[in-house]
Amino acid sequence: MIKLLTVAIAPGLALFSYFYLRKQIAKEPSRTLFHTFIFGVMMTFPIMFIQHVFEEENIIPNDFFRNAVFTSWIEEFFKWFILVIAIFKHVEFEDAYDGILYGASVSLGFATVENVLYLFTFGLDTAFLRALLPVSSHALFGVVMGYYLGKAKFTTISNRKGMLFFAFFAPFILHLIYNAILGVNDLSLYLIIPFMLYLWWFGLSRVKNAHTFAMQQFRNKAQINGVK
Repeated sequence: MIKLLTVAIAPGLALFSYFYLRKQIAKEPSRTLFHTFIFGVMMTFPIMFIQHVFEEENIIPNDFFRNAVFTSWIEEFFKWFILVIAIFKHVEFEDAYDGILYGASVSLGFATVENVLYLFTFGLDTAFLRALLPVSSHALFGVVMGYYLGKAKFTTISNRKGMLFFAFFAPFILHLIYNAILGVNDLSLYLIIPFMLYLWWFGLSRVKNAHTFAMQQFRNKAQINGVK
């Protein structure tokens, strides 16, 4: 059991450590990030309950809309809602890269619990594939969400609503494509590999852009403080 828990938690911890250590400015307070991770953990259970009810009651008869559209929507909406309500106006959301960290944190909280439950059900044989696909994809969806959340935080008020909307819409579309590909049984393996490569490229480019912007913010603050 301990081995299974370790294997289930390790991919999320490794991914978050990678994004956290890339921030070369001031390190984000670990307590706030931990709280965000716990929010992600907690939202797993209402999401799974809602998904179970929709499946059992056949509320959405069409498999594509239930498994691809609805599942993507509810998971990304919960993440987005938590970040907007609990983190967006937080005093410790200090630069654009913080959005990357908070987005990855809430997503990996959800992905870690989902991974634990899945490995308890199906065993360790699926652990490697789970780390490559669901866990890493959730992390990257969170990175994309956090990137646009950071842009919304530090843009002009007139652009804020658009960026907040895009913070939900971009990961939702990426998640929908991911789920849709997995639903194409015979071709899913051939389609998911190029999609995951694109997702990694897109996510890491958002990380780079957010870090560049955060460094500029840091230099601007230093200049202002120097003038004072």
